[in-house]
Amino acid sequence: MSTEPQAAPAEPTPESSSPAQNALVWGLLGFLVVLVIGALTRLLETKVPEWFDGSDLASAIEYPVYAILLGLAGNAILTITGVRDRLAGGFRTEFLIKTGLVLLGASINLKVIVTAAGPAIIQGLILISSVFLFTWWLGGKLGLDDKLRALLSAAVSICGVSAAIAAAGAVQARREQLAYSASLVIAFALPSIFILPALASVFGLSDVVAGAWIGGNIDTTAAVTAAGELAGEDALTIAAIVKSTQNALIGVVVVALTAWFAFKIERTPGSARPSLGAFWQRFPKFIIGFVLASAIATWYLTTVSSADGKETIGVVNDLRTWFLILAFVSIGLEFKVTALKEAGWRPVIVFASATLVNIVLALGLALLLFRNFTIPT
Repeated sequence: MSTEPQAAPAEPTPESSSPAQNALVWGLLGFLVVLVIGALTRLLETKVPEWFDGSDLASAIEYPVYAILLGLAGNAILTITGVRDRLAGGFRTEFLIKTGLVLLGASINLKVIVTAAGPAIIQGLILISSVFLFTWWLGGKLGLDDKLRALLSAAVSICGVSAAIAAAGAVQARREQLAYSASLVIAFALPSIFILPALASVFGLSDVVAGAWIGGNIDTTAAVTAAGELAGEDALTIAAIVKSTQNALIGVVVVALTAWFAFKIERTPGSARPSLGAFWQRFPKFIIGFVLASAIATWYLTTVSSADGKETIGVVNDLRTWFLILAFVSIGLEFKVTALKEAGWRPVIVFASATLVNIVLALGLALLLFRNFTIPT
């Protein structure tokens, strides 16, 4: 029997660590990259308007623009250095988007919408259904992918980036499709800030009608605010109510999209009809959080002073902005250029055409519904 001492086991090297440990470390490093780029995004969002002396254009450029551009730059750098795929576990796009949308619900005061915006509800229902169906139809005529059609239809008919995010969760769209849709929203919203108030003046619209037109047509909240300020104080008030009403209808559209894709679009010929359980399985549960957040915020605002309520909701909105900034940074980091090449110019044609329809229809509805409307005091 040998009495020679046995060699001690070799110390584990980083390469011999468990795959789970390696994935965790790289995932944490990836999320750190997201946080750093997100902080830079927030810096640009707050400082660029100051650098340009409060320019309306600079103030209206929203965080998705900076976040996606910086994310794309980070994507290129990490790809060149060969570490992007290892860090990808930290790009938690889906979680960040869903959390941000739940927090968005807290900014929607259902009481204000119900008591002060009867015409806004009618306008929102007609606009959303008409523009959505037109966009869906035209996208089909031009052969767009069904998921991209859903994102573009939701974005142009409801409220831009937030609606596109919600629709992406409902139809399980690719991140590249979401980034493409968000880019189109921003590209069309920026010139609208100046064009619509100018046209409202040329047409001789009242401030209330102009506000209803702006709120029902421009697809991002920041751009609506900037355009409303240019059109007048009353226009800004009505524009905010109309936009909030459309935001509140995100949940309805998401439920409809989930059902349509589950029971119609993705159902193969001859297959059994999907059960309610299958519908619930693919239903984006964050919409329940969105509705609950809105209901809780509405109740909370009835229990505190206006100043305290505004301060609290402001904190929630700031937190929501952070989550969505990080989400769009992650989208930029995960983006694949090949998706844009595949889409081509057809989505641009669809979005531009739907925007024109939205402009005309929203103007007609604003004149019809808000001509004699007075702002509640």
